[in-house]
Amino acid sequence: MTKNLRVSFIIFIVGLISFFIADLSISTVDTSLLVEEFFFSIIKLSFSNYSILFEAFLNTITIAIISIFISSIIGFFLALFFSNMLVRISLSFTRAIHELFWALIFLQIFGLNTLTAILAIIIPYSAILAKVYAEILEEHDTFPDVLRGKSKVSYFIYTKIPDAFPHLISYTLYRFECALRSTAILGFVGITTLGYYLSSSFMQGYYNEVWLMLILFYIVIASVKWWFNKYTFTPLTIASFFYLDDFSGFNWDNLVRFVTSDIVPHPIRNDLGFDKTLAWFDNIFSNEILPGVFNTIVLTQLSLFLTALLALVLFPLVSKKFFSKPTRLTSHIFLVILRSTPEYILAYIFLQLFGPSMLPAALALMLHNGSIIGHLMGNETNLLSLRPDVTKKRNEKYFYEVLPRVYNQFLAFLFYRWEIIMRESAILGILGIATLGFFIDSAIADFRLDKMFLLLLVTALLNIIVDLISKKAREYLRADASFSSCGCSLK
Repeated sequence: MTKNLRVSFIIFIVGLISFFIADLSISTVDTSLLVEEFFFSIIKLSFSNYSILFEAFLNTITIAIISIFISSIIGFFLALFFSNMLVRISLSFTRAIHELFWALIFLQIFGLNTLTAILAIIIPYSAILAKVYAEILEEHDTFPDVLRGKSKVSYFIYTKIPDAFPHLISYTLYRFECALRSTAILGFVGITTLGYYLSSSFMQGYYNEVWLMLILFYIVIASVKWWFNKYTFTPLTIASFFYLDDFSGFNWDNLVRFVTSDIVPHPIRNDLGFDKTLAWFDNIFSNEILPGVFNTIVLTQLSLFLTALLALVLFPLVSKKFFSKPTRLTSHIFLVILRSTPEYILAYIFLQLFGPSMLPAALALMLHNGSIIGHLMGNETNLLSLRPDVTKKRNEKYFYEVLPRVYNQFLAFLFYRWEIIMRESAILGILGIATLGFFIDSAIADFRLDKMFLLLLVTALLNIIVDLISKKAREYLRADASFSSCGCSLK
């Protein structure tokens, strides 16, 4: 318990410092009227062109299906070599860069088309799936020697994979839900998925359209297990390849130019010498890397702290140990909505309501991640067996019976989400918050791709460092080894 308290104290202090440092100002003139107009629009749902809306959903779903199909194949192949140090380092780098950043990169090479969207999902998702697949396969490598046989290949194909297969499928289906959310937000960079029309409707003040799209998206996410399963997977995948038949845009010359010229630092590309190169780097480091990293860390730690507080408040609402079935059902629906809405969309909504500051991003990250951890914590408490004479008072049961027994799991879940929160904090800079994403987006807008690439390297390095610290923290807390499978849904 001492270790839990030490770690919790550090999270609390760092979060409190971040709270006072962060820019949480509200800059909109009259927020109350805008909030009222936005929320009351839910009672008059409509859309100007339903054929366009249907096409947006088809694009979102088919891109997600193709992306997860290809990512799962690549990820499984890479998982077989995950013990190799070079493979692990390469995958750490690729999954550390958010899919929106990958989309911005491929826009410069392939333009605004299907290929850009699919590659933006495949690259980070293949790395994520490879890591989780490797962890799941490692967990199922527990058979005695008598069952292993003489052939490693036979043991792997006929014993290890069949035993791990349900867990592999379960995580792949979860990752497909994530792919749907990721594909939706690609619309914010111009690809005609759901996010494209969400952004357009919000900017024009058509909040009734925004609500209609969000509600339909929640229905799509909630019904995934009925329309995307072992019976529908093959026909849906084949149909998706036929529907998205426009994979044009690949130009070998553009790719070669990007790798050999565009991302090479300007002074080196123009042979300006060591002093000019050093001055170029020093200018970016002082004016963009330092403030970008600082703001990204502040937003991450503030969001982590708020996520922890919200999760501790929410998990009793879905627990059998505290509330009756009607309350749990209502709370479950509420949490499903929160965790089904991508952080980027939540932040975009809050940005329109409160103006540009860290407040929209912190609220979005808190609500999305807090609902995920709250849901998982509620499930953990349902597995507990309490004494027959346990107190009936909810507050006493919460603080003295339930929370102490699940607190270690709570911290483990929190550290699993830390890397995700860092990735999201960086990308939310595209919305105008001065994290690393803000400077990356500015560099792309100015077509300074060499600076963009340098900032992406810094972003990836920052995420890798957080991932390593998170791993060490979980080891310090002696988190249960089973978290690599149950916690994989947090990644």
